[in-house]
Amino acid sequence: MPETISITAIESISPLGYNRGQIWQNYLKPVHHFSQFGETDSVAAYLDVSSKKRIEALKSEPHFKNVDDSVLYAVAASRLAVASAGWEKGDLFGINIGSSRGATKLFEDNHKDFIASGTARTLSSPTTTLGNISSWVAHDLQSQGPEISHSITCSTALHALLNGIAWLRAGMSNKFLVGGSEAPLTDFTLAQMKALKIYSTSKDEFPSKTLHLDKTQNSMILGEGASVCCLEIGTPENAIAEISGFGYATEMLQHSISISTEADCFQKSMKMALEGTDSNSVDVIVMHAPGTIKGDRSEVNAIQKIFAGNLPLLTTNKWKIGHTFGASGMLSVEMAIMMMQNQMFIGVPNVSRTQPAKIQKVLINSVGFGGNAVSILLTLPKK
Repeated sequence: MPETISITAIESISPLGYNRGQIWQNYLKPVHHFSQFGETDSVAAYLDVSSKKRIEALKSEPHFKNVDDSVLYAVAASRLAVASAGWEKGDLFGINIGSSRGATKLFEDNHKDFIASGTARTLSSPTTTLGNISSWVAHDLQSQGPEISHSITCSTALHALLNGIAWLRAGMSNKFLVGGSEAPLTDFTLAQMKALKIYSTSKDEFPSKTLHLDKTQNSMILGEGASVCCLEIGTPENAIAEISGFGYATEMLQHSISISTEADCFQKSMKMALEGTDSNSVDVIVMHAPGTIKGDRSEVNAIQKIFAGNLPLLTTNKWKIGHTFGASGMLSVEMAIMMMQNQMFIGVPNVSRTQPAKIQKVLINSVGFGGNAVSILLTLPKK
């Protein structure tokens, strides 16, 4: 029987804040965190004021003055997580913090300078490589274990969690810090999303129509942030959740951004995550649900296939904080754990819902371009 893997801490920095009490209070408020994107008529979800101040304080530390915000967000969340888990600087633990896009703004700024001058900045290469996220976190925490970064598009953070599970069960580490970080709020990124015709143009009270299956326009909105969690073998006293199932799958590409009408990848990943578990015992599913017509509908179709006539409650946080790409899966895990801890369901505005009698098992879904899906089943720890 494989050993239990527990989450002993999860922390984040996002438009909801960086303090767990503040984050939960913001989840309870039926409001979104979108504001105007620069001089455009579009909106995006930026870090809140307190989080921005925390990042500015990090930037004042000399060794962080040349790094991208994606690194700073990861460092800020990681400091909080290891402190919450009781890990010490210099401890032996692995790190896998990925990002869909990596050093987005810094890379664009460096390239702009190169086009103008024909020369590259001295540190343009080491500060824009994807691996510098985990490397800087490891440097900051003085950790002694392996450090890994990757991009698996929008399912990056949950693939990091899978990697952590694999390392722990292989006996190659006793602790692993995993998650995702994303700082994608640039003009070019917004233009890319608009070119795909998936960005919200709604002026409604809630411009992201995620989980509104009758919508006639795509409504994805960009967000920024980072979230990481601490994984440990067994069920320590400070465990806040147990990973009772995990699944993954990739479906064949129809084109570069689509998944099939019934999301075959999600059907496979959810079925794998639920192996040995009565599907009727799942109380809530935190969906990927990016706010696009096809993305939301296909994921619901997959859930209906797996759960038949007994659907758990469905929710997502993207109507509130937007799509944070590679960080989104771990922000969904954080939301799931908070709902379990507080025994309170956080739903989507204007989507019918009920408050469940209990929230003890939550399934989290994430998928990236090309259908690389991950599903994680969490339960409250048995103590």
